[in-house]
Amino acid sequence: MPVPRIIVIGAGVGGLTAALSLAARGLAVVVVEQSGAPGGKMRELEVDGRRLDGGPTVLTMKWVLDEIFADAGTTLTEHVMLHSLDLLARHTWSPNERLDLFADVGRSADAIGEFAGPAEARRYRQFCAWTRQIYQTLEAPFLRSPQPSLMKLMGPRPAGSLRKLWAMMPFSSAWLALGRYFHDPRLRQLFGRYATYCGSSPFLAPATLMLIAHVEQCGVWIVDGGMHGLAAALARAATARGARLRYGVAAEKIVTVNGRAAGVALTGGERLEADAVIVAADVAAVAAGRFGGAVAGVVSPVRHSQRSLSAITWAMVAECDGFPLVRHNVFFSRDYAAEFHDLFGRGRLPTAPTVYVCAQDRAEPTAPRGDGPERLLCLINAPPIGDMHAIAARELDRCERRTFEHLERCGLRIRRHATTVTTPSDFERMFPATGGALYGRASHGWLASFRRPGSRTRMPGLYLAGGSTHPGAGVPTAALSGRSAAASLLADFASTGRFGRAAMRGGM
Repeated sequence: MPVPRIIVIGAGVGGLTAALSLAARGLAVVVVEQSGAPGGKMRELEVDGRRLDGGPTVLTMKWVLDEIFADAGTTLTEHVMLHSLDLLARHTWSPNERLDLFADVGRSADAIGEFAGPAEARRYRQFCAWTRQIYQTLEAPFLRSPQPSLMKLMGPRPAGSLRKLWAMMPFSSAWLALGRYFHDPRLRQLFGRYATYCGSSPFLAPATLMLIAHVEQCGVWIVDGGMHGLAAALARAATARGARLRYGVAAEKIVTVNGRAAGVALTGGERLEADAVIVAADVAAVAAGRFGGAVAGVVSPVRHSQRSLSAITWAMVAECDGFPLVRHNVFFSRDYAAEFHDLFGRGRLPTAPTVYVCAQDRAEPTAPRGDGPERLLCLINAPPIGDMHAIAARELDRCERRTFEHLERCGLRIRRHATTVTTPSDFERMFPATGGALYGRASHGWLASFRRPGSRTRMPGLYLAGGSTHPGAGVPTAALSGRSAAASLLADFASTGRFGRAAMRGGM
């Protein structure tokens, strides 16, 4: 029987995971990637001769990658070194308001007690128990499922499952649910920020997203050499198992024959034939016809009002003083409601943004920081308007001034040697048809999590992966999507007798 030929469009985490999983099972896999390197949104920038991460900076749910590499007959540590963080993040509101969260719940509770009082520390422990219950309820039927549904969440014992689902407060917004646990508005703001991890507003996202708090509490890791090293590790492992990765090659059209995906036409005229195609690009590009009209209808379009957040980032080499930076730092705005009303209600840059700063030379054991310039990624949330209009230079300058003035008010003085700025328009150029939205569809409303497309589409032979598909944005969840796409493809080929059955761990 001929070896099935699979084409993967996009070498982001989802596409690379799918390629690795399928190549490890003997399929002939070709990955086409329009940029010159793997990673997708997990990109690496060069600023003033130094390389730094310009995309995701937080790695959680390490077990996902452990399982993916184990399924491929290797180990994660054979390809990349990871270091866990004891201090997860430093949070600041003013020079006199600072709170650290730790990997140890007890240490975090003690810190919260000193910051906001013993009652808030007790409520924090209750919050941790609640988020752990959410995660345990959703891991198998939601995170590990290629296509979740309410019926799967109910399981074989509907009465007990219904009680667990109700305890998650699925019809409540994250902001309202947090009000049950925290009376101090600063703590409500701190934990509400987890909604932005999938590009959403804490005032509109469902309370179930607070499982992210549990995920982060379970561990945050640093990738030795930067997050982009993880993409490079997936690419190396896939190549070692026979996958071909072609960079600088763009897919222009998905070829269909008799209503089935049958290959990919590349820019320049080359055509690659295939038995199946996995699109690991943003689903908005598929719906917009960027891969041809024949496949545009296989996913629902994402309206402008449904898009997740974009961002403005400043990747810098700079000297800092006045504030004790750690690896991950958050400088909160005073009016969170106004910030998200600007972003989602008015579609404009926030007047007073919350600022995230990743100090990439801090807490990295193999590269202790000296006293000279260091690498920083500074980020604020922005509306996904990159395909509507570019942010005017005057508006961008005003936003930049407000951002760095806020940091200085909190005690952080930055003297920049070199800076690379990325705006929603830049993200739109890199990821067309998204407007610069970095997380696919925003997770607003209790049904939002069921509206992301799963790995299968209505077209035979066409599958989806990546952060805009189920189970959502983020490095481990994008990896889960690639794993689901590979598992769905293998199951479909096995059911039609086109390929022998193959087992994948994790219940898929």
